[in-house]
Amino acid sequence: MKASWRSVQKTAVLVFGLLCIIALAGCSVAKQADSNKPQQQGEASTDSRKLVVDLANEAANLDPGLQYNFDSYAVYRNIFDNLLRRDPATNEITAGVAEAWKQDSPTEWTFTIRDNIKFHNGDPLTAEDAAFSILRILDKEFLSPQYANFNMIASVEAEGNELKITTNEPSPTLLAQLVNLSIVPKKYVEEAGNEQFNLKPIGSGAYLFDSWAKGTNITLKANEEYWDGKPEVAAVEFRFVPDRASRVADLLSGKADFVAGVSPDDVESIQSNSNLQIISTPTERIAFLAFNMVDDTPTKSTAVNQAIAHGINYDSIIESLLQGYGERVTQVLTPLSFGYDPSISGFDYDPEKAKELLKEAGYDNGITVDLPTSPSFDQRVVQAIQGDLDKIGIKVNIVSTDHATFLKKVQDPARKWGSIRYGIWSCGCMDADGTLLPLFRTDTIWSSYSNPEFDQAVDAARTTTDEAARLENYKTALNILQQDVPGIGLYQHFALYGASNKLQWQPDPQENFFVKDIKWVK
Repeated sequence: MKASWRSVQKTAVLVFGLLCIIALAGCSVAKQADSNKPQQQGEASTDSRKLVVDLANEAANLDPGLQYNFDSYAVYRNIFDNLLRRDPATNEITAGVAEAWKQDSPTEWTFTIRDNIKFHNGDPLTAEDAAFSILRILDKEFLSPQYANFNMIASVEAEGNELKITTNEPSPTLLAQLVNLSIVPKKYVEEAGNEQFNLKPIGSGAYLFDSWAKGTNITLKANEEYWDGKPEVAAVEFRFVPDRASRVADLLSGKADFVAGVSPDDVESIQSNSNLQIISTPTERIAFLAFNMVDDTPTKSTAVNQAIAHGINYDSIIESLLQGYGERVTQVLTPLSFGYDPSISGFDYDPEKAKELLKEAGYDNGITVDLPTSPSFDQRVVQAIQGDLDKIGIKVNIVSTDHATFLKKVQDPARKWGSIRYGIWSCGCMDADGTLLPLFRTDTIWSSYSNPEFDQAVDAARTTTDEAARLENYKTALNILQQDVPGIGLYQHFALYGASNKLQWQPDPQENFFVKDIKWVK
């Protein structure tokens, strides 16, 4: 199994690497929506069956400006439309709410907004809504976790059906980030307020918000008037089932049609059922550890963090726990991301060296650290890390909460969340800018680390379209991370889903889950 997946992964790396180059090359020319013309209403027939999806956690927030973890965007990206899209077959950036765009100068862009899109309350979607969607993310008081992904934008203006964006410097990642920009209705948000908007969101997407039973489920129903064609699936119920075994049991019994967060341990039982299927793909998501180097914790010491890096048995995690559904990395990037540097050595598993480093740091008798987590993360990996570190003299207290509480804690500017956190990160942009900057740049919402030289390198990489210069800056940034050790890469994440074999769906490296792309087998 492992050899087969590595072969698939290597092929995917080559294919998507080429596609990244193609996508970037296309950034400097005007784009037109030839391949993304709206379908005629009635082209697809809606099936009356409701799709039942089990998620590991309740969506933390349905306001797309406030969260973009998987359990949240798996739901809300069906309610909203994004300014741009990626073609799932080619991964090329294509038209979305913006039907065309052009680059007017190295820092100025014009996007033409479609004139046939309406929000679910009947209000037309305009360029002003698109501008508002960006500006609220850029409002620091709004505390959007997406701020770092869009703060290259200096100004936004709506002129008729055109959206004008000016960046501070030439931005190589603007289009990739706009693929993740969901357009919200300015008038409704301002009238309802952010709290009410989260509880009763109105978008323009293929599905309408129907109900939210807190702690239980969210239901959406098909937008029969959707501008890009009527969805085939009539309704979808997202159920929150934190217990992995319960999700699999739901799938086996037919209570659920699709489950996310499948463990490699469940693959055999799912595949043994002729009515079910496993769907998987290598993703750009990186599994990593981040260390708190800002608060007064033992991980403020680079030597301690080096000890932790040498104390983890990476191969055992991938081979034993993930059963080959993962690939070793040497940095906090996967090979699918622009900026990945194969020359970075990373850290070998060397428990004796780890013990020596701990003593050099002044901890002859070991240390105790807190590791906050939530059911969204594979707890077997968390426990394996705990076990590995115990062997080198580091006692890890695992502090598990629901995911919303976890996010609130680690995003708190006070940075009092503990010492080590395990994460699985994807920017959906396939570029180091969307990972290194939000996770490690000074004062970004996720960072508990500060180094002006690192900041300078990642800032420089996002302000030039010269690919060679960008790669050199990311090499500098990754070498600084290797030296300071505010975080380490563990493995490249493979998405694993369980599904009824009555469903047709193709996963992608960005782990998008658009219900409109799902078909029932006739």
